[in-house]
Amino acid sequence: MLFSGYRSAGYFDEMFDDQTEPRTVYAEIARGMSRMSRATFTARAAQVDLHYANHGITFAHGGRDQTFPFDLLPRVIDAGEWQTVEAGLMQRVIALDLFLADIYVPRRSVRDGIVPNTMIATCSGYLRPVVGLEPPGGRRIYLAGVDLVRDHHGEWRVLEDNLRNPSGLSYLLQNRKFMRRLMPEAFAAQCVAQVDHAALLLRDAITAMSPSGSTGCVTLLSPGPWNAAYAEHAYLAQQMGAELVEGRDLVVRNRRVWIRTTGGLRQVSVIYRRIDDAYLDPASLRGDSMLGVSGLLQAYRDGNVVIANAPGNGVADDKAVYVYVPDLIRYFLGEEPILGQVPTFTLNRGEDLDYVLSHLDSLVVKAVDGAGGYGMMIGPQATAQERESFARRLRENPRGYIAQEVVKLSRAPVFLNGDFTARHVDLRPFVMFGETPVVVPGGLTRVALREGSLVVNSSQGGGSKDTWVVGRN
Repeated sequence: MLFSGYRSAGYFDEMFDDQTEPRTVYAEIARGMSRMSRATFTARAAQVDLHYANHGITFAHGGRDQTFPFDLLPRVIDAGEWQTVEAGLMQRVIALDLFLADIYVPRRSVRDGIVPNTMIATCSGYLRPVVGLEPPGGRRIYLAGVDLVRDHHGEWRVLEDNLRNPSGLSYLLQNRKFMRRLMPEAFAAQCVAQVDHAALLLRDAITAMSPSGSTGCVTLLSPGPWNAAYAEHAYLAQQMGAELVEGRDLVVRNRRVWIRTTGGLRQVSVIYRRIDDAYLDPASLRGDSMLGVSGLLQAYRDGNVVIANAPGNGVADDKAVYVYVPDLIRYFLGEEPILGQVPTFTLNRGEDLDYVLSHLDSLVVKAVDGAGGYGMMIGPQATAQERESFARRLRENPRGYIAQEVVKLSRAPVFLNGDFTARHVDLRPFVMFGETPVVVPGGLTRVALREGSLVVNSSQGGGSKDTWVVGRN
């Protein structure tokens, strides 16, 4: 009865097949829901906002803190299917880490024509002060958030890579913690892969590359309480056993980083930073930064501290560089990509620009350095005035944008106003990369709560679901 009237016609539905029967992987969930009244489920759903508010699970939006909308019906993925996704994620992150190492030192991939030199030279994420810098352990990606979508055939595709400061790991952890408390019977009915250790996996990945013999402490460097994601910073620091610090809490002495404590200075071996590249070090980057630590890059260059993720990773987040990732996988690993991508046009190519300008009503246009759902236009949903405005931007700065075909994102049931209704979803799995890559089972399912919207970001009013990988011991 909870799903009476539910429809997701024209899209791949995560829970139901074309005949509105639950998919095999959802069978246990469906059986449990069939025994639950609408009143009971509504009462449980009503506890979500109260619980999240009481526990400070918030993000800043529009100048105020608000709870991150959470839907109680989990997204369920079969362990056999997840095994393929997991392999594809590890393959991709390994290749991107090799690519980042290459473009800051030997640049073989540029010399051999895999990625055009102009693409790197004009990339806003390419950080020239770290050219030639070899980070401790050689690692540049410690935490990756790779956004995945399913198309209308149910096939997984990579939408974009997040290798600078991927957010959302704390919501994954807190969603699972809350689900276990509120719906323990659902977990008892089937084998759901654990995610509770994800923060420790991140700590292990970062410390695996810390300077040899170092006994320094692990820190999480945050811009401070006014940052939109500060609640996440505080939670992750607590879960990782890391010191939550701001730039003013750290100082560089003798090319080493120290934390100021009431007992004096204590050496820092690891900085999990949640501030942007430009603000890390006012001595080497933005001189007006009040968030970073003067001399930090020199300590990093000397191998005396790990910075995760590495400064300069933004070049691999560039949405125009995304086009070349399949070729980078073939070049560095000698393998075919396991996961597909969304067909993409790079507009610095004249023929691509001409095509996109004449098909703006059917494409998605994105700024190459955009994030959070900003700097984009969804052609079929845009007004003629919005399309013309973007056309002017593309002509003036073609390198600054890419265009993609509109993907009919899969949908999943979401409980809104007392009923289940279909909403578009994506998935952000997290990959920790220390000695070897490790993928957290599932990830953060993000939900576009507005009817018809394809934008799932919390900054645009999106919510989330717990993601279960079932059938894995």
